[in-house]
Amino acid sequence: MLQTNEIQRRFSSVEQAIGQAAQACSAERDVPSELRDCLQRLDQQSDLVREVIQTKDESRIRKVLDELEELGDRAKRVCSSGAKLTPRMRSAVLHMHDELSELKHQLH
Repeated sequence: MLQTNEIQRRFSSVEQAIGQAAQACSAERDVPSELRDCLQRLDQQSDLVREVIQTKDESRIRKVLDELEELGDRAKRVCSSGAKLTPRMRSAVLHMHDELSELKHQLH
């Protein structure tokens, strides 16, 4: 498993990507409610993940990051479902998903 400081560094990139997706969502009017819900939950859960990383409990860190990635997967599915999204919104969600997936794979 990665060292705690490396997890924190990588998670900062994930948080930034979540923030960018949330900002893009706020700027859009016709975002599907499922996508809006996923992004709100991702934003809320990222605070919890930050706290769990501080515990250095590997199994809990994996668990909360798995849950975060599931939300990211849902957001990506909405983007892939043919929903009418601006390129900025779609790009922000896909970037966030990529960041989450990369961190998860580095942990496993």
